[in-house]
Amino acid sequence: MSQQDVHDELRARLHEAAGAHAPDRARMLARIERGMAAEDRPGRRATRPPAAGWFRVVSATAAVAGVLAVGGYAVASAVHNGTPARQTVAVSPTPTPSPDATVRPPVHPSAPTAGSGRTAHPSHQAGPSATPAPRASVTAQAPTARGTQDGPLWSDGSVDPHSNDFWAQSNVTLKTSKQLTELTVRLAVAQTGGVSTAGAWRSLPEADFTQTVEEQDGFLVYTWVLKDGRTVPAGEWVFAGQYDHARGGRDAKDDGYRVTGAAGSARYAVKGDFAAQGQGDGGS
Repeated sequence: MSQQDVHDELRARLHEAAGAHAPDRARMLARIERGMAAEDRPGRRATRPPAAGWFRVVSATAAVAGVLAVGGYAVASAVHNGTPARQTVAVSPTPTPSPDATVRPPVHPSAPTAGSGRTAHPSHQAGPSATPAPRASVTAQAPTARGTQDGPLWSDGSVDPHSNDFWAQSNVTLKTSKQLTELTVRLAVAQTGGVSTAGAWRSLPEADFTQTVEEQDGFLVYTWVLKDGRTVPAGEWVFAGQYDHARGGRDAKDDGYRVTGAAGSARYAVKGDFAAQGQGDGGS
């Protein structure tokens, strides 16, 4: 007989012995009751404190539980076939919802905010915000400019000699023999191809003027407006607009400027282009 057969026969016998084993619980409990009745007989003097009787009851009960445990262990050992015991995982009970969770009204999503990626209803969309144009310094109706000189105000337009095949600067030169209390200078550069602003400056203090640059009807327009409370002293002053353009020589024949100013209650206006100025045009 092989060792495996011996093990199989032993396992079968143990299984039979475990199945035949049946602890006589009624008999054990009867013995416990008889012992307790003997303790309660009249005239018998107790040799131990009353607590001892309960101790024996507990001990006997523990003995019965031990016998049952041994019997169960024997059965489990006899039928054990090497399969690991099934594991159980404790699962927490589903939490009970708060009472007020069922009576709260639903929260509606808030209105879309700027940058949220949502599109507002067409009837509520705000139109594009337009940048306000600077206020013209001459509040009364400006006089019509008939040339490059008007009263104390004289002007000239020219392309800066440092301009090149990719970049240019247009200069508006003003001369005034009186202090000006209002002044607006407007320079218009025709869009001849690739024209885009590259900067601007004026020889008067920057803080005295509001300056803007914008595209208007095929022109790049530079505007300088004298602020309220500021003045332009008598003298010669330059306003210059700088811009890039398409490669090659640029024709400035369509460029132009217009200047309006005031000295006290008198209004003046001059205008011009960027063609070469002839003699006797009002220059100094």
